[in-house]
Amino acid sequence: MEKSTVKDYLLGLQDSLCQAFSGIDGGAFREDNWQRPGGGGGRTRVLEGGAVFEKGGVNFSHVSGDRLPPSATAARPELAGRSFEAMGVSLVIHPENPYVPTSHANVRFFVAEKSGEEPVWWFGGGYDLTPYYPFEEDCRHWHQTAKAACEPFAGDLYPRFKRWCDEYFFLKHRNETRGVGGLFFDDFSELGFDQSFAFLRAVGDSYREAYLPIVERRKGLAWGERERGFQLYRRGRYVEFNLVFDRGTLFGLQTGGRTESILMSLPPLVRWEYDWTPEPGSPEADLYDNYLSPRDWV
Repeated sequence: MEKSTVKDYLLGLQDSLCQAFSGIDGGAFREDNWQRPGGGGGRTRVLEGGAVFEKGGVNFSHVSGDRLPPSATAARPELAGRSFEAMGVSLVIHPENPYVPTSHANVRFFVAEKSGEEPVWWFGGGYDLTPYYPFEEDCRHWHQTAKAACEPFAGDLYPRFKRWCDEYFFLKHRNETRGVGGLFFDDFSELGFDQSFAFLRAVGDSYREAYLPIVERRKGLAWGERERGFQLYRRGRYVEFNLVFDRGTLFGLQTGGRTESILMSLPPLVRWEYDWTPEPGSPEADLYDNYLSPRDWV
């Protein structure tokens, strides 16, 4: 198990993703390097007010501590009392054009250690897509790319992690998915270190292929106040999920992480409207009727 090799990959992934987004947008990322008092730190990069991306953040963090927080031990109580290291890259992109979906990706590595016992390690991550005015071909491309990343490792990984994504990014209080899903996995070590790490890299490297062609196809579409208003309303769901359910947000806050970096995932503008429902047969209703429940895309 080579922690330094994982860290080098994650730092390189952050670099390549920022270069790719800057290439499309033309804007530059602001970078903040920070230290965590309890151990570790990170490198936060944020782009705001760009030509394509209203706000985008690509974070690298590597933190450590004497014990795991409740968000990490809830499903693994046997790990209570162990020290930990956690490193990862997490990104959220909020485009300005309502026809370009919001997207999120995350790849991470955890090690939990205790004197006299073998380290317990695992990988996690995935990516998901949150359209406002969806196109079926975009959703199919997104899932076909995710499936292709999984297939060299095991035939059951895509259906397993696609289903896990549908279940995880589900707003129970709204009875709807956050978007059209993708991949989600955690506590992943079943292939041994080398192949599990290779799978993490396949997921991380495939994100650009999954998302950037969608951005290129939709960024030039004309939009107006109606589309903008709906986008801001639907962004509220993103906020609700991240603040109520997201394990990464909870982990960061519970471990004393940098609040500005943790909450960079939130959109710059959002609105809530009381008891709003889309007009039947409208483009807005299409999202609710056809895209906010789990379905097979490939």
